[in-house]
Amino acid sequence: MHHDAADHLERELAVLLRRSRAISRETARTVHPDLEPEAYSLLVRLDDLGEARPSDLAAFFGIGKPTLSRQVQLLEGLGLIERTADPTDGRAVRLRLSPTGAEQLLAAREARRQRLHARLQDWSEEDMNQLATLVARLNSQL
Repeated sequence: MHHDAADHLERELAVLLRRSRAISRETARTVHPDLEPEAYSLLVRLDDLGEARPSDLAAFFGIGKPTLSRQVQLLEGLGLIERTADPTDGRAVRLRLSPTGAEQLLAAREARRQRLHARLQDWSEEDMNQLATLVARLNSQL
């Protein structure tokens, strides 16, 4: 990759990530005032999967089990997730959104989606699809 292009990409990604963290904080707090962005990401992943084992979530996010455990305790305490027995392993648990968590997350995600659409209203569908494809490619390589 050309050095100048790589520097430009790195700078733009840094700005994007800072703004994304701010948006995630704002969105997390629409779910619950005490919710942190990292825990919000956990809710989104559970929503995407339906349910998951804690160890799989820790691996997906690249975090340690103690960190995940703290986030799970917070989310349980807020009534946003619930534990169920793992049918394949009696000692293990699976996590899923509670009905309240699912409802609050749906509302927050819809509000976030509407804000994004409003900000990108002058973008063509082709431009949005191209950016999504490139970001997906970047995500797969990170």
